Amino acid sequence: MSPTLRLSWRDPATRWEEAVPLGNGLVGAMAFGGASGRYQLNDATVWSGTPDGPERALRDVVAAGAGPERLARVRAALEAGDVRAAEDLLMAFEGRYTQEFLPLADLAVSVPDAAPVDPARLLDLDDAVLLEELRIPGGTLRRRSWISAPAQALVVELTADTRFEAFIALSTPLREAGKATTAAGLRLDVEIPVDGAPLHESSVEPPLRYADAGDDYDGFASVAVAWDTDGFVDHAPSGATVRGARRLLIALSTSSRAAFWWADADGEWRTASREAIRDRATQRADAAACRAPSALLAEHVADRRRIARARFAIGSRREGTWDVHHDILHGDDPLLRATVAAEFGTYLLASSSRAGGPAANLQGIWNDQLRPAWSSNYTININTQMNYWAAPVLGLQDPFEPLLALVERLARSGARTARELYGARGWVAHHNTDLWGWSLPVGMGHGAPSWAIWMMGGVWLTHNLWDAFAFTGDVELLRARIWPLMRGAVEFCLDWLVPGPEGTLRTMPSTSPENSFVGPDGAATALGLTAASDLALVRGLFERALEALAALDMDDPIAAAIHAALPALAPLTIGADGRLREWSADVAEVEPVHRHLSPLVGMYPLDSLTRERDPELFEAGVRLLDARGPGAMGWSWAWKIALRARIGDGDGAAALLEEALTPFDGDVTRHGPVDGSEWGGLLPNLFSTHPPFQIDGNLGFPAGIAELLIQSHGDVVRLLPALPSGWRTGDAQGLGARAGLVVDLAWHDGTLTGARVRDTLRCDRRVVVEYAGTRIDVPLGAGSSAELTPGDFADAASLALGGHHAR
Repeated sequence: MSPTLRLSWRDPATRWEEAVPLGNGLVGAMAFGGASGRYQLNDATVWSGTPDGPERALRDVVAAGAGPERLARVRAALEAGDVRAAEDLLMAFEGRYTQEFLPLADLAVSVPDAAPVDPARLLDLDDAVLLEELRIPGGTLRRRSWISAPAQALVVELTADTRFEAFIALSTPLREAGKATTAAGLRLDVEIPVDGAPLHESSVEPPLRYADAGDDYDGFASVAVAWDTDGFVDHAPSGATVRGARRLLIALSTSSRAAFWWADADGEWRTASREAIRDRATQRADAAACRAPSALLAEHVADRRRIARARFAIGSRREGTWDVHHDILHGDDPLLRATVAAEFGTYLLASSSRAGGPAANLQGIWNDQLRPAWSSNYTININTQMNYWAAPVLGLQDPFEPLLALVERLARSGARTARELYGARGWVAHHNTDLWGWSLPVGMGHGAPSWAIWMMGGVWLTHNLWDAFAFTGDVELLRARIWPLMRGAVEFCLDWLVPGPEGTLRTMPSTSPENSFVGPDGAATALGLTAASDLALVRGLFERALEALAALDMDDPIAAAIHAALPALAPLTIGADGRLREWSADVAEVEPVHRHLSPLVGMYPLDSLTRERDPELFEAGVRLLDARGPGAMGWSWAWKIALRARIGDGDGAAALLEEALTPFDGDVTRHGPVDGSEWGGLLPNLFSTHPPFQIDGNLGFPAGIAELLIQSHGDVVRLLPALPSGWRTGDAQGLGARAGLVVDLAWHDGTLTGARVRDTLRCDRRVVVEYAGTRIDVPLGAGSSAELTPGDFADAASLALGGHHAR
């Protein structure tokens, strides 16, 4: 087997932020290691709430007076300059809150009288396997742990050169609904709350509410453990003890009623009994425990290597074992840190998001808190989108599928919301959603408009979906699943736009996510001026919708409406200070270095704000980026890194990455202020923290790093477009480019040494590749590849120069 990239920790974890994440998109585990052998468990479908929660909440806000008539009064108040009246009216549009992603259980696989061998834990990022060695009386015990997507099980294999003893137990922080033991297994049944309030809604009591006689939804989950061993087993109410063993294979699987609902098998979730839910978990665990560990591991490794195509080696070191504390967090090699950031982010996305399961949330698939920060939900004014920015360029098509499934569910709920709240066609989503497809504003009638009143969540998500098509060229995916969602978002935007000055179209009410300016009364406000991000998102959607219709060779009457609206959209503008305006007029910002970069969404992740398209506006965007300053928290750093890459500022991006990868030495349990006054960094297990931990930073880093190495916009593939001057040597393999291309490239002394461009669309074509300002035309046969050398670009540059002199 080829060498792999491994991360090591000298000691077992003593707290959650030191534990090692494992996952298969459905089951997540934080492995503590050591003699205790604790695995803190999550199931991606274990959320508080019920399937009909969004629909009931919509009925409540409509009954409270929200609707098209009230929207007209909001707009009239804004036209009259009465922002406070508009804010008061909008409070009726706020529902309660999204639901919470919850911890499910704990598994203990403890080994008495064991002591860890340095390194105590070793995580193989390429194979997604955790390795440990423990000294036991008379010998050594080896423990390997992985969570298999093909087997749908957490697998823990223990082998030793002498007889050992192990204790296996299950527990839950939720309400236990029963336990059972069998000759070769354990089972734990768990009740899931039917309502969960976020931390900031302190008035809700109880914050987690379990079902009672008045509820018709049975929030239920089951955890099953099965094993195979050459030892003998003693059972007790607290668990099972395996004695006299040299080998022990443990398999754990989970199931829930919500998992049946997510699969949506013809309403099967409505009639599934608790026994059927238990049986699913038990059958999976039993099936895995009956197999040879070597076969389970080989299947798992092959699966992980199949879905994780991209590979980064920035600098001269990749394969090997790297001590997280000494080599990464406190090491002196920024290139190794960049490599690990890219590879760890890839690992986390492949571990927390897989086809058939829900999308990665604010913490991916890992959470041990009953009241997690921001409910560990889907925050769709940047965070969920960032989770998936890297997916197409890393070739992670299987991990991308859950986002598409989430948007499909959100669109179903959002269609009712658009119709009943705003009298609009299509579908709408605001700044939060959850497993159940919540599409209303949140806030319980007191949420600040700066974050609660924002109608572009669904529009932004469609841009992630468009990238899935743009990178793969999968026309059937576009036709069957992406275009219907884009079309619905277009319909909403067409109905949402209202006439503005000089015949323009604008959005109203409008906010720039989570930011505020000084209003006419001298107080902070967020409403009243069309935000640049709204205009960029809507314009980008309209333009991409026309591209989609051309790719599908489809006649659709909506095209005429788009053609009519596009030229009327209010333009982005430049302020008196030379910066791109965040709002449609010059105003005093409440937070000049605000963490959100929403006005620059057209620059990245979209590609509508470019130097080629509008040099003056582009430079105004750069000035705005400069004014925002350095980072403050993981996701904001990641966005700024990607933006710096997009404008060609490789050194600026590398400096931001170094900031983002510094160890965080503050209180990890305290929720830091969101104004950037206290910076985040990396936790001991390399999780990016705000604080608290949010996974979007980790998942955003590989997107920004890839953007430094390859960009593909406007039918041109650019190689090393923003290579930092300190990144003298490296290579990257399997990076995706738009139009179904895969690129490998290498460089030395800051100069490209070679590249290979591969076709995946299986059609004859020519592609344009650019390096160091020189473009060459590369013919590709169906399914073929082209090898490029620096000489190819030098020859083209020489010919271009000769042609210039000839003229």
